[in-house]
Amino acid sequence: MTASDVLALLPLLLIAGSSVAVLIAAAVGRNHAVAFGLSLAGLAASFCSVFFVPATQVTALLDIDGYALFFFGLISAASFAVALLAYGYLRNRDIDKEEFYVLLLVATLGAMILAASSHFASFFLGLEVLSIALYALIAYFGDRPLPVEAGIKYLVLAASSAAFLLFGIALIYADLGTMDFARIEHILAANPNPNLTLLLPGVALVVTGIGFKLALVPFHMWTPDVYQGAPAPVTAFVATVSKGGMFALLLRYFAQSGINRFAPALLVFTIIAIASMLAGNLLALLQSNVKRILAYSSIAHMGYLMVALEVGGAIGASAVVFYLVAYFIMTLGAFAVVTVLSAEHRDADQMEDYRGLFWRRPVLALIFTAMLLSLAGIPMTAGFLGKFYIIAAGAAAGSWALILILVIASTIGLFYYLRIVVILYQQPGDANQPLPLRMPAAGLVLAALTVILVWLGVYPSSMLQAIHTAIGSLL
Repeated sequence: MTASDVLALLPLLLIAGSSVAVLIAAAVGRNHAVAFGLSLAGLAASFCSVFFVPATQVTALLDIDGYALFFFGLISAASFAVALLAYGYLRNRDIDKEEFYVLLLVATLGAMILAASSHFASFFLGLEVLSIALYALIAYFGDRPLPVEAGIKYLVLAASSAAFLLFGIALIYADLGTMDFARIEHILAANPNPNLTLLLPGVALVVTGIGFKLALVPFHMWTPDVYQGAPAPVTAFVATVSKGGMFALLLRYFAQSGINRFAPALLVFTIIAIASMLAGNLLALLQSNVKRILAYSSIAHMGYLMVALEVGGAIGASAVVFYLVAYFIMTLGAFAVVTVLSAEHRDADQMEDYRGLFWRRPVLALIFTAMLLSLAGIPMTAGFLGKFYIIAAGAAAGSWALILILVIASTIGLFYYLRIVVILYQQPGDANQPLPLRMPAAGLVLAALTVILVWLGVYPSSMLQAIHTAIGSLL
């Protein structure tokens, strides 16, 4: 490994070093502010480093190209926002707080490894680093039954999906003799009629493992329970950073391995996309818990992304990345509102917690409205342009059936988003609404996310230019 390779790994090394620094600081003396400050410094340094490190292939495992660096910046920025939300959320709770930031940084490191993985070995390593940290983060409040239950469910199902993934990798290796994505593509290109006896089952099992992490139907059953049970900042992390890192890996795998050559694989992706869009939106209609509504909503949004993924090429990849950026902003903003309104003893996840919010906290209600309308795809927001680019990509490929289902599913989703919006502006109820925590840092997060949300909805050209540059290094 050369000095250039070490420099290319700097964003990863800074996150790993920050986690060790927080761990040592906690061992020397418990101080929430110190752990928080070290975490923010590490995440900020990692974000800034992506603008200076060289793009290079570091061994066969990690491809630090422009695409990986783009996702390094996106993941570190999202984790920075989650850390800001977590500080106020944890501050007045009678628990050890420093370990939370260690786990957050380790999970961020795992997501970044996924984004740069060009080999099944690094893929599995990044997935396990991410998953193991998430087990503890989800169940971090051990004195409450819901987080522990959610953590156990995630542990059992994630371990099962990892077994499927490993078996699938083994079958692909047995058939092709390699685990390198680019080498797989080269072998498949040289042999247009390969023996699919082991390859297709292997791909199916790998898709099963990836589908669990992305909560795609039919691998979505864990999502509402984990979203409801996990602490609000952790739910925001799971919904954005965890899924974002995995989808970055899926897009690289799809683009570089040549798996999109096979009609059976494309058929499976089509079925998953349709099922996710419809099931996510239809099941959300039945919910009265805000976190569960957002959980089913995230399933639908992953289905929208699968539509663009199937299109392939530069237009499909650009639509995927832009929608992921918009999804990060919308989802972080929605869960930031949930975090701010949460009390010390429970999260603000019931509909009654939001009744008449406009009359109590008008700015917060307006921000939550903007996030929900963006998730619904209303014009002048990042969510609208994200869906527009996905539809444009599908139209360019002639995927009219998928476009029609996407439009129908989005129309269904509009109902439950507006249902929450209506409650925000009703007269305050008499329910025992939680006393919101004092979280000055969360105000900065919400303000920044709202500005970016509107900016991308009105003037997306600069972001699109950065995305096109990043995609250019992938394809």
